[in-house]
Amino acid sequence: MVERILANLKQSNVNTDNTFLQAVSEVLSSLEPIVRSDPRYERYAILERLVTPDRVIQFKVQWVDDQSRVHINNGYRIQFNNSLGPYKGGLRFHPSVDTGILKFLAFEQIFKNSLTGLPIGGAKGGSDFDPKGKSDFEIMKFCRAFMRELYQYIGARVDVPAGDIGVGAREIGYLYGEYKRITRNYDGVLSGKPYEFGGSLMRPQATGYGVVYFAAEMLSQELQETLEGKTCCVSGAGNVALHTIEKLQQMGALVVTCSDSEGTIYDPRGIDLCVVRELKGNGARASLEGYATRVPGSVYTAKADYPAGGHAAWHYPCFAAFPCATQNELSRTDAAKLIENGCVAVVEGANMPTEPDAIELLQREGVLFSPGKASNAGGVAVSEFEMSQNASMEKWDYDKVDRKLQELMAQIYKRVSLTAKEYGCERNFVDGANIAAFKRVAEAMILEGV
Repeated sequence: MVERILANLKQSNVNTDNTFLQAVSEVLSSLEPIVRSDPRYERYAILERLVTPDRVIQFKVQWVDDQSRVHINNGYRIQFNNSLGPYKGGLRFHPSVDTGILKFLAFEQIFKNSLTGLPIGGAKGGSDFDPKGKSDFEIMKFCRAFMRELYQYIGARVDVPAGDIGVGAREIGYLYGEYKRITRNYDGVLSGKPYEFGGSLMRPQATGYGVVYFAAEMLSQELQETLEGKTCCVSGAGNVALHTIEKLQQMGALVVTCSDSEGTIYDPRGIDLCVVRELKGNGARASLEGYATRVPGSVYTAKADYPAGGHAAWHYPCFAAFPCATQNELSRTDAAKLIENGCVAVVEGANMPTEPDAIELLQREGVLFSPGKASNAGGVAVSEFEMSQNASMEKWDYDKVDRKLQELMAQIYKRVSLTAKEYGCERNFVDGANIAAFKRVAEAMILEGV
């Protein structure tokens, strides 16, 4: 059955980004044993329904720049599955955005959201609009034009978008302002809002902090180890990477790498977050090459000089690796180098940043590996916390949000680990995550009928 579904998907998605098919293939491979054991899944065509989005929405976004020139962009929202609750998933503004990449992200979101145990379904959206080089007013005008098309498909109990790459609190604020103007409703239709009007404390930090909380729980339970005093490598220099580095440092780890699209920094004394934030924070988009000129003893490796088939961030000795940049950034070559250098754990902060053959090698060699759908679920969890606060008109303090995030990440680890043991694949957190998430979604799909 799995082979048939994959063959049909490949035929019907010939023009779709391969990351969607890669994600589906990984999930279905994990699910084959459980699907065979319960005839209800075939009777209700659960797999066929699960890999097909409820709807793919595409619209034209027309906006005017500061020079009064008219621009046209494509806008999208893919509502994939709402069996567990309202559609939930981020909006991404980046030139690479198309239906293929969004189908991959929305499909992964179903499983990530299911693992949280919270009542939220899976979706994703965005536009091929590039915020880089745009003024605040141009971004505001684009966001208003985008929301004028999107608003009719979303709602606090229908679909609750959040931020993603290119969409932070500023963009969410503009989007929410336009939604209120159109609908005259002050409800929790977007998460990641500025704190001043409905946002939650800790939302910017949530994904990165959650990654580290998951890693700490996994290392404690599986190896009786802590992160204190351990050398760690991180890729990326965006929101997730920076807050992963921040929390690792708070836990006493020595983080020696970070990267951007142009190259990688290695600092044997530990990444100086203040310098990275000066280069990358608050809209700054300077190259990390500037870090090496400011911090003596650090080494910058340009992307063109990366090792063949690899990424420089993973070629330094470390105890644990945290890929937090983009999909398929950690190759088999990188995995082999991490193993050679004594790495004991790879914890994904980005969505599907590790290539399939790299995962297979890491698992075969006994390296603990956590898929992003488990370890980076902290962001969507705090988004749901924001929805809860909006619905009750409450404000939770920082300590409460942080405590609930730590508890939830520990619960996700436990859910994944116990499921892996139950199905005879102990320490295979990929299979454990896929099976645990699938069972919750599939049961809801069966109970609600066709």
